[in-house]
Amino acid sequence: MRSSPTARALLLLAVLAPAAALAGEPDLDAIRRYATPAAGKEQVTSLSQFSDIKPTDWAYQALTGLVERYGCVAGYPNGSFAGSQAMTRYEAAALLNACLDRITEVTDELRRLMAEFEKELAVLRGRVDGLEARVGELEATRFSTTTKLKGKATFVVGANAFGGSDGANVALARATVGATTFNYDLQLNLDTSFSSKDLLRTVLRGANFARSAFGGAGPTGSLSTLDIAFEEPAGPNVVGIDRLFYQFPIGGSFTATLGGRVEQDDLLAIVPSVYPADSILNLFTLNGAPGAYNKTLGSGGALWWKQDGWAVSAAYVAQNGNIGNPALGGIATNASAATGSVQIGYAKEQWALAAIYSYVQSGVAVPDTTPLAGVAFTNPASRTNAFGISGYWQPASAGWLPSISVGWGINSTRYSVAQATGTTPSTSQSWQVGLQWSDLFVKGNQLGLAVGQPVFTTGLNGGGTPADGNFVWEGWYKVQVSDHITVTPAFFYLSRPLGQSTTPGTSFHQLGGLIKTSFNF
Repeated sequence: MRSSPTARALLLLAVLAPAAALAGEPDLDAIRRYATPAAGKEQVTSLSQFSDIKPTDWAYQALTGLVERYGCVAGYPNGSFAGSQAMTRYEAAALLNACLDRITEVTDELRRLMAEFEKELAVLRGRVDGLEARVGELEATRFSTTTKLKGKATFVVGANAFGGSDGANVALARATVGATTFNYDLQLNLDTSFSSKDLLRTVLRGANFARSAFGGAGPTGSLSTLDIAFEEPAGPNVVGIDRLFYQFPIGGSFTATLGGRVEQDDLLAIVPSVYPADSILNLFTLNGAPGAYNKTLGSGGALWWKQDGWAVSAAYVAQNGNIGNPALGGIATNASAATGSVQIGYAKEQWALAAIYSYVQSGVAVPDTTPLAGVAFTNPASRTNAFGISGYWQPASAGWLPSISVGWGINSTRYSVAQATGTTPSTSQSWQVGLQWSDLFVKGNQLGLAVGQPVFTTGLNGGGTPADGNFVWEGWYKVQVSDHITVTPAFFYLSRPLGQSTTPGTSFHQLGGLIKTSFNF
């Protein structure tokens, strides 16, 4: 196997170290400069430029003739071969070796040169060929030329405390999710591009949150679910496909996305919040409008247009889109459990504003609702029109001014079958405000505070005034331990997570505390 002269010169550094026993220790810095001339410098093609080679040496004369005939030598950018030292035998052998690939005839002088440097050439060529074979093996077995793999492992250690005068619900919560837990989440993101402008995203994920209050277990359900919480339907510690979709440009301003397992937020051109950078509760990643930004996960696609800061998105995701029975699922059936969304917004680096409308079919797993408000999305006869408006502002540089993310949502639900008066929601609302400080106290660290109300019922079908309110707070401080490790102590508080389902005349609240450690690789 032969390599180009340039490649052999680059491999000289690796060759000379093992050969030092034959010719003494080489100057590694000098060899490195020889192998890689400085950017912008022309290649040296005459030995006369190597001021330290003695013109009286016969090898100098012979190599000069080869260089001038075949132009096969590269040297130091400053024209000096080895500072104040003479050329070593291995450096001379490297020059000869670089010329051998170009030589078209064998002369007596060439035979003499090859005999003179026979040992050096044998070591040099053996090492070069071995390195080339190893490079070939690595190229044959490398992971991919088109795919980048990024991973994130997260540990969560924490506990929840329940209190209030609603004794039955307090006892139930303590009995079911009152223990301290240690949960984990592992995500492997494989991003593939075939044209440098498209994206095939595959996300492998496994975790064990489902039986913890941090994963939605217990009477408060999704309201205490963490953004990082996950578990495959097959059970804990099972790795499955969390996302699989393909995104590609159409013309200069349009982008299309198609996926067999894609989430609603993957399909929208604008994320109108900067607070979710490291939020704790999933609630505060939904832009203040969990009904409209409900993260439906399933089969779907989208088309968006972006230009000069403006963006318009149209998206459709069917939670049951992989089911062939139209009574149970499929695309665009009554059983699809689908969300269709249209978003329009304007975004710059420091601020953004977006409005969204989503048509939500029955069965969509809308997160972060009170038990009563959740009926509007689980009732088989329901159809909900969900609206949201959200935006953010952030300072141009880190300091004492925080970024501010705000959002508000309102939902209107209608039923195809008559409902009992005063028992099912007709309207519901939600809102949130999130503040985030970057580089606070220590560069790289962040502080976050958020408050809001998850989806709570504001109107009942047939009339009536519900008492479904509930406030949620969270706070956290992310410590950047290293480039790849962060530790985030956090807390959250739910003032009345059961809403109207709280026993009349009593109170029920929840306080959660945790430490989240993330490893990025």
